[in-house]
Amino acid sequence: MRVGVDATPLLGQRSGVGRYLSGLLSGLHEIDSGVEPVLTLFSIRGQVPAPWPPGTTPAPRRAPARLLNRMWARVPFPPVELLTGKVDVFHATNFVLPPLARAGGVVTVHDLTYLRFPETVDDQVRAYRHLVPDALRRAARVIAVSHTIADELVAEYSLASETVVVAPNGVDPEWGRSQPLSEERRRVLGLPDRYLLFVGNREPRKNLGTLIRAHALARRADPDVPPLALVGPAGWGDAWGGQQPDPEHTLLLGFLTDEDLRSTVAGATAVCVPSLYEGFGLPVIEAMAAGVRVLASDIPTHREISGGLATLVPVQDVEAWSEVLVGLRHAEDDDGSASTARRAHTRAFTWERSARAHLEAYRAAAAHA
Repeated sequence: MRVGVDATPLLGQRSGVGRYLSGLLSGLHEIDSGVEPVLTLFSIRGQVPAPWPPGTTPAPRRAPARLLNRMWARVPFPPVELLTGKVDVFHATNFVLPPLARAGGVVTVHDLTYLRFPETVDDQVRAYRHLVPDALRRAARVIAVSHTIADELVAEYSLASETVVVAPNGVDPEWGRSQPLSEERRRVLGLPDRYLLFVGNREPRKNLGTLIRAHALARRADPDVPPLALVGPAGWGDAWGGQQPDPEHTLLLGFLTDEDLRSTVAGATAVCVPSLYEGFGLPVIEAMAAGVRVLASDIPTHREISGGLATLVPVQDVEAWSEVLVGLRHAEDDDGSASTARRAHTRAFTWERSARAHLEAYRAAAAHA
């Protein structure tokens, strides 16, 4: 089965969607699914880093998304097969499913931020309010990355529940084998022995303002609270919620290689995930796979994926976050059983499992075409 795949998220520094797609492609290859992914780029700039994911082939043509979107906003032409060549299914991996000629359509909707928190997104994402309904009309199957998002999709768009396939994200096995940074590498990155960590784009939805305020309050209560390190792309907008971080106690590490990221997470006192809203929450499950304590906002997706093994904190309650940060000093010396439980919980989250759920969606879409 030839499946056209929107591979644009593989370009550049990979966000959560890029890591989702990379994991999915490795999972499809691992299970010997019989799927031949045809990687399609809605961009004329940049290349997928070599080597290409195993088992995949590049589409014969590529075109810029901005031009195509302007055309598709007027008429359902050109069909995506003019870029992919003949395919049985086209998988839109990032919300927007193009017009199709004969292929069955599958679309992944990662979250509904554009509806739930429109003030936290940019104009491109805000446009999903109009683009996602078109994608859902074209799609034979819809992928949701959590049961929480599946339920939201069914309720918001009156979808038949059987058309929504839940395919939770996976965790690369390397996370379970990760070790803290060497002392030399820590010095290069400017990290102390003990540090708190945030991983993700610095954007309004991540609610960093609450974490920054809580961290400052916690350090005033207890100067031994570790400094806060922030890892990830610069993002956009007022990421700090009007509260600039204290440069003396906040480290901006920027984008790290996969190896450095895993080791930085493995050495953290705790990983902090204060998001207002998430479709899944890869930093939560990846930190748990490394055995690391997770402090996360008390939102439905975090409750779903953490299995009761993360410390969940009211989303914008600065004092509650501060109290948890101060309390870490007395919680760090557990006997290792908590770390073992976290690692064990995440073993159910594999890209092979995710790929099998996607394969189910591809087969249903191909039969529908």
